[in-house]
Amino acid sequence: METSHAIESCAMRYTILLTLSALLFAAPPVITDVKKTGLDPALLAKIPARLKTFVDEGKAAGMVTLVARHGHVAAIEAVGYTDLETKQAIKPDAMFQLHSMTKPVVCLGVMMLQEEGLVNLSDPIEKHLPEFRGQQVLEGNVMRKPARLVTLRDLMTHTSGMILNPPPGIGELHGALHKTLADVVLVESQQPLLFDPGTRWSYSNTGIAALARLIEVKSGMAFEKFLAARIFAPLGMVDTYIYPPKEKWHRMPTAYVVKDGKTIKYTSDPLGEGAMKFRDGAKYPLPEGGLYSTVADLFRLYQLMLNGGQLEGMRLLSKASVDLMTANHTGVLPGAAAGMSAALGWTYVRDSGAALTLLSAGTYGHGGRYGTYCFIDPKRDQIGIFMIHREGGSDERNAFVSMAVAAVVD
Repeated sequence: METSHAIESCAMRYTILLTLSALLFAAPPVITDVKKTGLDPALLAKIPARLKTFVDEGKAAGMVTLVARHGHVAAIEAVGYTDLETKQAIKPDAMFQLHSMTKPVVCLGVMMLQEEGLVNLSDPIEKHLPEFRGQQVLEGNVMRKPARLVTLRDLMTHTSGMILNPPPGIGELHGALHKTLADVVLVESQQPLLFDPGTRWSYSNTGIAALARLIEVKSGMAFEKFLAARIFAPLGMVDTYIYPPKEKWHRMPTAYVVKDGKTIKYTSDPLGEGAMKFRDGAKYPLPEGGLYSTVADLFRLYQLMLNGGQLEGMRLLSKASVDLMTANHTGVLPGAAAGMSAALGWTYVRDSGAALTLLSAGTYGHGGRYGTYCFIDPKRDQIGIFMIHREGGSDERNAFVSMAVAAVVD
């Protein structure tokens, strides 16, 4: 752990870096000559037209998409409205809640710690967070010792056996955000495992929270400050936040939900149109799903991954770490979707046919609760980003992915 003086000096340097990044990278990505990307311009042009039909039918308010290939942005489209009532046109720089698309960023932070020699992915989590000592598996009505300890890789691949969401007692956490990360992880560490680590796949928000706490403990920085200083500022991600500043709140579209076949404002969700939409007064950084971002910022992050850990001369990760992070780590496990496996923080297309997707085997990506999604296809050297603020239904996202992949013609 760094001394307090070193942490303050580091924070000052990164504050300067954040300011410079805002000045250097505020402009949106330049859309290149589409033909140079090997994408068909006519097919790309059909994507916003198709998405507009969902808006016209009242199924979605607005969407922003980005398609890139060979390191060049081929299309950025903003379709529909920020709000169905006011009909204000949505803009390409709209800021969306990423929800679970946050998870790969947390795991990226863990990979950085490994490169610094502070952790190993094979480490039991209890080695670094002693509150995890003595974990038990609940089998039927019997508690027993697990066959082995939970490792960092288990947490990154959702194979730890940790429960999905915060337990009773702090079950209101995801709406109230009223406790610190340290307090939350302490409670979650005391819950029994659902199965022996590594024996099945089971999505776990609590496991990602444990990784975020690990980042705090090993770096000596608050989780959200680590992300800002070590990832967002170096990459020039000037519109990506855990706690967005008030001057940017107006760029966030209204959140909707599908209920009884109708698209309505999501006032029942505190993170949607409720008290915590902007995280005002929040204590919990929600590492399992707290990021806000734009398609422009996310493109920089995902292009860094396709480039093997570097972007525009700045290296954030080694190629070895990127290769490890984006490999298939789980094979075929009970609980996983057909044709899908887990990379480190990413979903992974193991078998395109079984998954019924046009994405290549080896594609990795992630989705979010409000319908957001990204894919990174190394075989085709392609990135797709889909942003929406509407829980329930995936027709729009599926249409975007299929049409973006079909636009590849070389």
